[in-house]
Formats: sequence, C-alpha cells, structure tokens
Amino acid sequence: MIIIGEKINGSIPAVKTAIENRDAAFIADRAVKQTAAGAHFIDVCASTAPEYEVETLKWLIDVVQDVTDTPLCIDSPNPRVIEAVFKYANKPGMLNSISEEGDKCDVLLPLMAGNTWEVVGLTCDDRGIPNNLETKLDITKIMVEKADKYGITPDRIHIDPCVMALSTENNSMLNFAEEIRSIKALFPTIHVTGAISNISFGLPVRGLINKTAMAFAIQAGMDSAVMDPLNREMRETIFATYALLGQDKHCRKYSKAFRAGQIGSAGNK
Repeated sequence: MIIIGEKINGSIPAVKTAIENRDAAFIADRAVKQTAAGAHFIDVCASTAPEYEVETLKWLIDVVQDVTDTPLCIDSPNPRVIEAVFKYANKPGMLNSISEEGDKCDVLLPLMAGNTWEVVGLTCDDRGIPNNLETKLDITKIMVEKADKYGITPDRIHIDPCVMALSTENNSMLNFAEEIRSIKALFPTIHVTGAISNISFGLPVRGLINKTAMAFAIQAGMDSAVMDPLNREMRETIFATYALLGQDKHCRKYSKAFRAGQIGSAGNK
C-alpha cells in the first residue's frame, strides 16, 4: 500500500493554528512521525486564503524538507499554486491533483514531462463528481490520454474515484469497489487511491467503518491511500488484509510488522 500522509493540511484546526503562528516545530514533528510510521509521500496543503497560499505552501515545503527525505505530495485545488512552488521540491514526489475540471491537466502535466513525478487524478470535471461508473471511467481515459502526450505512463498516475459518504449513498462502498476494479481492468499498471475516511462522514464510530472499508478497497485493487499513517488500527488492517488475500508470501510482512511493534499490542498477540 502506497501511503500518502495526510497530517499536514491547513484544514486541520491544529495545523491551521501552527501555520498562522509559523510554528515550524509542530509541522516538523508531524512530518518526522509520518515518515517513521511508513508514509511514502507526505502531503502538504496550506488551505489558506488564496493571496497567501503560495507563500504558505513554500514555507510548509521548506519545513518538511528540512527534517525528512520523504517525497512530498504538493496539494492545492489551484494548479497555478502548485506550479509556483513546484521548483522548491528537492526531489520528485507527487502532485495533488489533476482532473477534468478547468485547466488542471494543461497546467500540471507539462511539469511532469521528462522526470519521475507522480500525480493524483480525480474523477471529476466542471460538472462536479459524477454519480455513475461510465462517466468516471471516461474521465480516467481522458486524463490518461492527456498524460501520455507528455510521456507520463499510467504507473505514475493515482486515480481517485472520489468515494462518497455512506450516510448519504447506501451503495457507496459497493460502487467504490466496482470503480476500483473497472479502472484497474482498463489500466492494469495504474494506481487507485482515495481518502477512504470520507466514506464514514456523518456516522458514529468512524474508525470501524474506515478500517472495514479499507479491507474491501484493497480486495478490489486499491493500492494507494491518502490516510493518517499513525493510525495503528488502519495499519493493522492493511497488513492483515494483504496477508489474507495471499499477497504477503508466508505472511512475512505481517510478521515483520509485528516484530517491529507496528501492529498488535499487549492484549492482541
């Protein structure tokens, strides 16, 4: 599972306060802990007023890169902001994100030509998030075709089918699983990602829904996730699911994680 650490985002109240106070120590601590927990990318998202977003995102990038070599996932709803701070990254990472909304593909895909940057692709367009599989697949095809013009192969793309909240869409998980399978059938080397915790919005005991949904999603073929890498129960679910699906030879990764103290507890051995 490719883990995109989600803990440095200005939409989180504590992070918002740290950004306002330019509390570099707080941001650095979150970066270091996510790296230690196994994050493959660290998402940095300012979520601030548009006039301050470039400055704030550059500050976040600098703080994180001062304490960890983990690649960044540069995150903004405005592609021009990503374009402005792209040059400050020390190494190739991930751009978050393209879609068929506005000019996002036109702005961001050229940045990825001739390098190894990866990108998140949302299955939405100027009409919003579609509620049917066919339209999501059509959007995926368009993004893959546009990426190909810049030499960007499907294995550098992480498609996010935009999982809906179960509280508002009774078949949300079933639909999400079908979307994952269909996308992987079209492009076997493409990654499928998502913020799986969105599915539990508005429900009690959200963690229970989230970790169960993660197991379903992995079984369907999801191999990338925007998540909290420090969430022990979610990490345990990931290791256990891969083992149960026969994708962890002799349960070696599961056992190694246990020996390293990454999973299990005194009452759960």
